[in-house]
Amino acid sequence: MEQREQQQYYARTADRYDAMHLSETEHEIALAQLCGLVRYFGFESLLDVGAGTGRVLRHGVTEMPNTSVIGVEPIKELREIAYLNGVSRNQLSDGNAMNLDFADNSFDIVCAFGILHHIPRPEVAILEMCRVARYGIFFSDLNNFGCGSSAQRLFSHIMRITKLWKPFQWLKNGGKMEKYSEGDGIHYSYSLFDSLGTIRTKFRQIHLMNTKAGNGNLFWSSSHVSAFAVKDEGFLANRQSRAIDS
Repeated sequence: MEQREQQQYYARTADRYDAMHLSETEHEIALAQLCGLVRYFGFESLLDVGAGTGRVLRHGVTEMPNTSVIGVEPIKELREIAYLNGVSRNQLSDGNAMNLDFADNSFDIVCAFGILHHIPRPEVAILEMCRVARYGIFFSDLNNFGCGSSAQRLFSHIMRITKLWKPFQWLKNGGKMEKYSEGDGIHYSYSLFDSLGTIRTKFRQIHLMNTKAGNGNLFWSSSHVSAFAVKDEGFLANRQSRAIDS
């Protein structure tokens, strides 16, 4: 039910998608982080999951010219906007984060921007993206425990520690876990920090960065964060050496 409603929302707002979402500075900062990491480590192939109207794919042409960048997006209307904006049909195809039609380790790195808080079971999507990633993964998404005033954040953390956060959300939303807004469609209370254990099942070395201003403790103060993960520090050292030599 929620998935169908979300698809209908994006189909209905596809012609306004870029105006509604491309001005979100947190994802622009995360995209700059991703492009720098891809160039520095010399990743040769990238898959963008939930590519929308192709922002990452278009940036790939100028910012990651030595990397093959393709994307998947389940909403036909968003794909059509991408094609009108110059993305080729070979570069962007139909595809769902929950069941990617690619073999294991098909891409050097896999990324996703702002899709996990729209998925009721984000851990399933994360495991699927990790499966098709060879060297690393990059996510940019929400941290609900860093949102709001100091008092709101303290309350959220207490609810999380006491394992009452999900029951609280269920009651707050009138007996359901999902929420709706005209600006974001159907979405769920979500923190990328709660997905770190899932990411570590394949990529144990995680580097966290804030994409909206916060103080030194990202978990407590940053409403939006990014995570870049690889298998181990040895991999990073090896890729750094190769990048320097080249």
